[in-house]
Amino acid sequence: MAFSFGGATSNTAGITTTAAAPATGFSFGSTNTGTGTTFSFGPSNNTTGGLFSNTQNKGFGFSSGLGTGTTTGTSGFGTALGTSGLGGFGGFNIQQTQPGGLFGQQAQQPGQAQPTQLYQQVTALSAPTLLGDERDSIFAKWNQLQAYWGTGKGFYSNNNLPVEFTQENPFCRFKAVGYSCVPVTKDEDGLVVLVLTKKEADVRAQQQQLVESIHKILGNNQTLAVNVDGVKALPNDQTEVIIYLVERSPNGTSKRIPATTLFSYLEQANIKAQLTQIGVVMSATRAELSPAQLKQLLQNAPAGVDPIIWEQAKVDNPEPERLIPVPMVGFKELLHRLQIQEQMTKQHQTRVDIISNDISELQKNQATTVAKIVQYKRKLMDLSHRVLQVLIKQEIQRKSGYAIQVDEEHLRVQLDTIQSELNAPTQFKGRLNELMSQIRMQNHFGAVRSEERYSVDADLLREIKQHLKQQQEGISHLISVIKDDLEDIKLIEHGLSDGGHMRGGILS
Repeated sequence: MAFSFGGATSNTAGITTTAAAPATGFSFGSTNTGTGTTFSFGPSNNTTGGLFSNTQNKGFGFSSGLGTGTTTGTSGFGTALGTSGLGGFGGFNIQQTQPGGLFGQQAQQPGQAQPTQLYQQVTALSAPTLLGDERDSIFAKWNQLQAYWGTGKGFYSNNNLPVEFTQENPFCRFKAVGYSCVPVTKDEDGLVVLVLTKKEADVRAQQQQLVESIHKILGNNQTLAVNVDGVKALPNDQTEVIIYLVERSPNGTSKRIPATTLFSYLEQANIKAQLTQIGVVMSATRAELSPAQLKQLLQNAPAGVDPIIWEQAKVDNPEPERLIPVPMVGFKELLHRLQIQEQMTKQHQTRVDIISNDISELQKNQATTVAKIVQYKRKLMDLSHRVLQVLIKQEIQRKSGYAIQVDEEHLRVQLDTIQSELNAPTQFKGRLNELMSQIRMQNHFGAVRSEERYSVDADLLREIKQHLKQQQEGISHLISVIKDDLEDIKLIEHGLSDGGHMRGGILS
């Protein structure tokens, strides 16, 4: 996952997990129906009304239930990005300036016109008028630095309050663009996401109490039923609970309350306060975007995001049909994305381990089943033989006293022919006898060989023979040399003996 600093273009890898899909109330354009979906369109007017009150306009054609719908507004992208939502996508909210002064400036008088937040930020970064000399340029550079890193106060005028720089200001450089899944459920499905500051185990253990509490907040209307569609763990010990509302009419029919209608009711100030008491920190709808809404979202870059980076994010989208680019502001937002990704990785690994265990169990069951099949086949063959023997005995008893019939005679002839073929010397029986004799001989030789104490490898025996042959040849050659030497010695002795006789004769 890349991150951009100093306005450099970078795009994050697509986070395709469903944990990042429920979005944050981003709004674009104009609408007066507080959809509360992942992306709502336009600044809308906050109006209140009795959603579940008994009014003339009952709504949905039922005798009671959702009457007049209420709307709650979200900030439009033209001015600010909405509050941070389930996917953890921070927004560029317009912050209220805090009172104070650095050089004894006067507080804003009630009758004076208050400059807009963007105008204050631009003035603080470009042309502050605090001292009226070249030192104002130093203040401008200092304000620019604060705006870039997204913290601090920018003093720009002695007659106005300082502007507060947060990471949501358009000039903050710690920004990037990531991707989130586009919801695929319809508004008619009525799915609304509630984020609770409780662990998943606690929520599951107290799920029934949670449903009863929500039903009580909705007015204890007997025609309305709160249902839980799913529970999923989120980082920082939070839990996502998806609910939907079903309204039943007296004639027995039922219908889901649209997600936008339910969300609008839950966003009312008094209802929201009651939800906060049971641990709900955020609510959002989960409904798909219309093609026109999706087109408008992609065409207009969010406030504070460079259009070039936004266009590049659309080009680098790995799955344009399923993912949509969303801005990420600050390291906290990046950490939240990383935590969601790690959590989804753990969930996927857990699911893989479960599948692996299931496969191992199935393999064991398969081996057991194969063994049982072999056992049953053997048992079937034994039973078949027993049945055949019973049939033979029964047929013998049934045919006793009757003459041999023609078909039985043909069968006897065929059996005799087969028997003669089997008993022929060159046929199966002769070959079996030959094999049996060879097996007996091998067993006899094996028994004899088993009595031997030592055995020599054939290659080693060949080498021993070759060595002994060489030794034999050397001994033969030595014997021949000795014989030749003996002959020479005898010749010398004979010569010496002849020489002695000759000397004796001369002396005499």
